[in-house]
Amino acid sequence: MTHGRPVSFGRYIFWLVVSILIAGFLAWAFIPTAVPVDVSKIEVGTMTVRVEGEGQTRVKDIYAISAPAAGRLMRIETEAGDKVIATKTRLAVIEPADPTILDSRSRAEAEATAQAAEDALALASAEEDRAKAELAFASSELIRAEKLSQNGTISRRALDVAQLDVATRAAELKSAEATVQVRMHELAMARARLLTPADGGGDAQCCVAITAPVDGQVLRILHESEGVVAAGEVLMEIGDPRHLEVVVDVLTRDGARIHEGAPAVIENWGGDALNGTVRRIEPFGYTKISVLGIEEQRVDVIIDFDEADAIPKALGHGFRVEVGIQEWQSDGVLKAPMAALFRVDGGWAAFVMQTDETARLVRLTVGHLNGREAEVLSGLSAGDEVVLHPSERIQDGVSLVRRKM
Repeated sequence: MTHGRPVSFGRYIFWLVVSILIAGFLAWAFIPTAVPVDVSKIEVGTMTVRVEGEGQTRVKDIYAISAPAAGRLMRIETEAGDKVIATKTRLAVIEPADPTILDSRSRAEAEATAQAAEDALALASAEEDRAKAELAFASSELIRAEKLSQNGTISRRALDVAQLDVATRAAELKSAEATVQVRMHELAMARARLLTPADGGGDAQCCVAITAPVDGQVLRILHESEGVVAAGEVLMEIGDPRHLEVVVDVLTRDGARIHEGAPAVIENWGGDALNGTVRRIEPFGYTKISVLGIEEQRVDVIIDFDEADAIPKALGHGFRVEVGIQEWQSDGVLKAPMAALFRVDGGWAAFVMQTDETARLVRLTVGHLNGREAEVLSGLSAGDEVVLHPSERIQDGVSLVRRKM
């Protein structure tokens, strides 16, 4: 009779222990763990909806100082920021411009015109001399006629003819003299066209001095150096920096929700926030290209500072500012942070952390939004704790744990 190999109980015990450890590890690995979250409590308070945008400050009344006549502008000694007094502070001086340089053709034409003017003057002088001679002869004839008329040698008519001839010759002499004067002026004009910049001489009495039209400060100088300017060319801008306003461009759909008199907050200009009020919404919209290359319809909104005397001296013309214009505000509003809300089936929803520290999905009815908070009309109550920035791990009924700071 043969006997079998003895059974090794140690091997069975080893694999049993290994199997128990593996099963325990798998069970532990698949046990659901609590998801760490940040929560926020739903509160009742004041909520404000604003239209926000970027704008810039500007002086309400800017005076553009332009050249009243063409000429040579003397260097402007006034600097930006200098104070000016109306009708007293001289801003700029304009002298007559130098003659233009003639090319060869223009100079030849001008010389020929001048020579023709000289010949015309000589002809007029000769006509004047002839008129003088004829007048002298007519005067002597009149003297003889008067003597003969006294003796009765000639008739009264002959005497009248002699007198008429003298008057006619005198008128012709005056006409000849006037013609000579005209030809002299024409010659002067023709010679003036031949003047070069080296021949031009400035006359201080003919200069035009430009004075400040109002009290204020020089905002900027557009033409500082000496040079020739055209009539109407803008030289500088002046205004009173104490009278500032803010102009901000907003989308037309946002501008339609803003009303005149709405309060505004002016921030991020380099100092403390300032308060303002919407004075006017421009009636004319315009197209503006955004930084992304998208055409947008925008409209300008003009805002006045509430306290003009409190405008900081450091705030000047053309400063960039950020503006928040109040569109809607209400007290006693049940509000939730926008970070807790997300879209579900076209509506709004949030996860509420219940007392047993599990998540519960709630559907919300939302009113006004301002980018940071939302007005909750239904679905939440004051004191509820909502999960901020819920991830995909959070589902209805999942265990939650407050994240440790």
